[in-house]
Amino acid sequence: MNRNEPFRRTINDFISEKRAIGYKYDKNEQILMRVANLHEKMGNTESVLPKELVVKWAEKTPYETETNRLHRISTLRGLAEYMQRIGLPAYSIPRKSIPYREGTYVPYIYTDDELARIFRAADNIISTAETPFRQIQFSLLVRMLYGTGARISELLNLEKQDFNLQQGTILIRHSKLDKERIIPVSESLRVRIISYMKEMAQYGVWHNTCYLFPNSVGNCYSPNSIYHYFRRILWDAGISHGGRGKGPRVHDFRHTYAVHCLRNWTREDKDLTVALPYLSAYMGHAGARSTQYYLRLTAELYPDIISRLDDAYGWMIPEVSYERNL
Repeated sequence: MNRNEPFRRTINDFISEKRAIGYKYDKNEQILMRVANLHEKMGNTESVLPKELVVKWAEKTPYETETNRLHRISTLRGLAEYMQRIGLPAYSIPRKSIPYREGTYVPYIYTDDELARIFRAADNIISTAETPFRQIQFSLLVRMLYGTGARISELLNLEKQDFNLQQGTILIRHSKLDKERIIPVSESLRVRIISYMKEMAQYGVWHNTCYLFPNSVGNCYSPNSIYHYFRRILWDAGISHGGRGKGPRVHDFRHTYAVHCLRNWTREDKDLTVALPYLSAYMGHAGARSTQYYLRLTAELYPDIISRLDDAYGWMIPEVSYERNL
């Protein structure tokens, strides 16, 4: 048997766990194989991760970008935390000693007060002779954005037949990953949708369109037109907007939905290892990896639950930058 076999077996078990929760982990596997080679070169034979190896691994190599270096360190930290969790000796570089690099846009998470102001502003949006139903549409649309966590494109492409009035479910056909999914909505939102459909029935366009949110000629709204109205709603709600691409964005309702779910579940002591896959499926993510980014957001925004998240789920919280348009 290869004298380094125990350590390589530990690495393979760690990679298998990562893939089981939604990571592809192909590039990370290559990184960890290099760690295994260094482990063997330094004369280690047991399944341990000594400080000397970790410190050497963290050194910046010639021509390497800082981003690549941090990615290497992050990958090794993940292995170290896994080994510690299963009772194997492993040194882990403290999180605070590694600078955290964010993506080009940090999701904006609306507070409960901001959501209430947005809902009021949408309820008071002014309709026009051309679109006399604009107010009832946006009143429902902003609540559906937050209440379902769906992407704006998914809601704008909804057809009337996609809403199951009795069961209170919505069939989402046109998702980002071209995967259909059925999501339940809250009872209060189900009642609002039913009320909305009854109100829309008084307008002729409603009877000549298949869309749940038709514009004045019966087509679905474009995301650009929604952005225009959204800016106006934010203004009326007293929420500053930095301009296109700077936020807050319509897509941030989706981020807020996920973070608020995790916040509530953590405070209710729900088992997030069980709940997270349900949230992932509900939101139409390709795997648990995308959903896990919200754990970091939740921990950062709600200090009262940081210790609980770190103690129980620190191994699930990624150190790399946020993914865009999750």
